[in-house]
Amino acid sequence: MAKPQEYYDHIKAKFAEERDLRLGYRPEGTRQFTSELNGGLASYAVDPYAGEQTSREPIEDTVECLFIGGGFSALLTSARLREKGVESIRIVERGGDVGGTWYWNRYPGAACDVVAYDYLPLLDELDYVPKDHYAKGPEIFAHCQSIAEKYDLYKLAVFQTTVTSTVWHAEEGLWHISTDRGDTMKARFVICANGTLSKPKLAKIHGIESFQGHSFHTSRWDYAYTGNDLSKLRDKVVGIIGTGATAVQAVPQLAAAAKQLYVFQRTPSSIDVRDDWPTDPNWARKLAPGWQAKRRARALTARELTPEQQAAQAKLSREEKIQSQENANIDYMMRIHTRIDSIVQDQATADALKPWYMFMCKRPCFHNDYLPAYNRPNVELVDTHGQGINEITAQGPVFADKQYAVDLLIYATGFEVQKTGIYNQIIGESGLDLNDKYSTGMRTLLGIHTSGYPNLFIMGGYQASFQFNLTDMLQTQGDHIAACIAYAREQGYQTIDPTPEAEAWWVQEVIDHRGKTGRNQECTPGYYNFEGEEQRRQDGNYNGGFRQYFTHMAEVREKMGDNFVFTQKVASTTDG
Repeated sequence: MAKPQEYYDHIKAKFAEERDLRLGYRPEGTRQFTSELNGGLASYAVDPYAGEQTSREPIEDTVECLFIGGGFSALLTSARLREKGVESIRIVERGGDVGGTWYWNRYPGAACDVVAYDYLPLLDELDYVPKDHYAKGPEIFAHCQSIAEKYDLYKLAVFQTTVTSTVWHAEEGLWHISTDRGDTMKARFVICANGTLSKPKLAKIHGIESFQGHSFHTSRWDYAYTGNDLSKLRDKVVGIIGTGATAVQAVPQLAAAAKQLYVFQRTPSSIDVRDDWPTDPNWARKLAPGWQAKRRARALTARELTPEQQAAQAKLSREEKIQSQENANIDYMMRIHTRIDSIVQDQATADALKPWYMFMCKRPCFHNDYLPAYNRPNVELVDTHGQGINEITAQGPVFADKQYAVDLLIYATGFEVQKTGIYNQIIGESGLDLNDKYSTGMRTLLGIHTSGYPNLFIMGGYQASFQFNLTDMLQTQGDHIAACIAYAREQGYQTIDPTPEAEAWWVQEVIDHRGKTGRNQECTPGYYNFEGEEQRRQDGNYNGGFRQYFTHMAEVREKMGDNFVFTQKVASTTDG
C-alpha cells in the first residue's frame, strides 16, 4: 500500500534536523581535520610496512612518462602505454610498493565493496579470476603487484619517495620533478595518479597528543602491537574513533579479539547485506577469453526505457520526478533501519545505528558481521549524537563527562579530500601554481587536462565522472590518456594541451549537470560534500552519467585538433 506524502516529508524533515545538528557542532567543515601529520602527530604518517628507508643516490635522469602514485590509476594507464609501445615509464610512490590504497589499507577485514570480477582490472590480460565474489585486501594488493610484474613497471619505479614539486620548463618541453629524496627528474608526460583520498587525516581533538596508550591510523595498522591475528588484543581495551567504511570492516575483527571494544560514533553508516561467496571453479573454467571486457562493454551499454516507461516519465513534471526519486531513496533507507532492528538486540543501540540521511549522502557500506558485533557483551557503541569526540586525555577519549580508558586507540578518520597534488606543488606555464588556477573555480577538460599545463594528466579527480566502481572510471581515463600520448608521439608533437575553449565547454557541462536538486546541501556532513561546506557548482564531479562521460571522451579524441593545442617536438628529448 502506497504511503502518503506526509510520511516522506516527515522523514525528510528528520534528515534535515540531523544534518543541521552536525553542522551546528562542526561549522568549520573540512577544517575540523588535519592532514599535517608532523611534530607530535608524525607517528601517524609513518609507513609500518616498508621497513627502514634504504639510502640511495639522488636520481637525475629523463623519462618519457612519469606517474605520481602507484595505485590502479598508474597501473592501468601504464599497461595501456606499454601496449602502445612506450618503454620509458616511471612510477614514483610514497609507499614501499605499488598498490595505492591497497598498499596502505591493510587493516583486518579490508575488502572491496564492488564485485571482484568488475573491480579488479586487467583480468583478461593477466588470465586471472578472483577467488571470491568480493575480493579481500591481500588478494587485491597481490593483483596490483602482478600487474606491475607483467608490464615490467618495477624496472624504473622509485618507492619510499614523495614528489614535492612538478614544474614545467617550456624551453625543454619537459616537466622537472623534485622529491623529498633530493631527486631532480625530468619527464615529458606527467600523470597525477595519487587519487583524491591518499593523505591520512585526524580529527582536531583537544589533547590528542596527551594520550599515553598506543595509537595509530587505520591506514598505518600496527600489527607488531595487535598481532597478525589480533591475538595480542585479548587482554586489551580498544577504542576506535569513526564508523565509516574502514571501521565497518575492522570492527567485527576487533570485537572478536579485544577484551573490550568501544566504538565512538558521530554519524552511522548505512549497512546493507553483503552477498559473498567463493568463485565457482566450474564457472571460472568455462570463461572464454575476453570475458571481463564483455562485462565492461555491457556496463557501458545504455539501457533503453520501454515505450510504456517513456510515456509514464513524460507525464511527470520535473518536481514529480525528483519527488519520486526521493521517496524511493527514503524507502530504501527505511529498509536499512528495519534490518538494524532485526539484528541489533539492544533497542537504544539499534536506534543509534540508524542513518538519518538520503542514500549516497555518505559512502554506503555492505557487511554481514558489523551489526551483529554490537550484540557481543564486550562491545559498546558510544554514540556522540553528532558531536564527535572533542577531548582525549592520557587515559583515552572523554564524552559527556565520562572517561573511556583504553590501551589502544585506533583512528578510522579517513583521508583528506584533494583535487590534485597531495604533497606536490604543480607549476605550469607562466609560473602559475595549479592551486592558484583552481582558486577561482576548477577548470579542466574531462577532469583530466587543464589548460596551461601541457602534457599533464590528472586521474580520479574532480570534474570527472563519479563511479562507485572506481576502476571502471580509471580504466576509461587510462585508455584516454594512453590514446592522447600515443597520438602526440605518432604525429611527432612534443606537447598536448587543451584549448581554453575546450576547457570552458567542459566546465559548463559540469555546471549544467550539477545543482539540479539541493541534494548536496541537504546531505549530512561527510567527505562526499566536503563536510557541508559551500561549494562552487563547478567544483565537483561531472554528474551527466558515466556512459555520457565515456561518449564525451571519445568525441574529444575524435576532434583532437579542435580540442588541443600541439607543439612540435623539441630535439633534445628522448622517446622510449
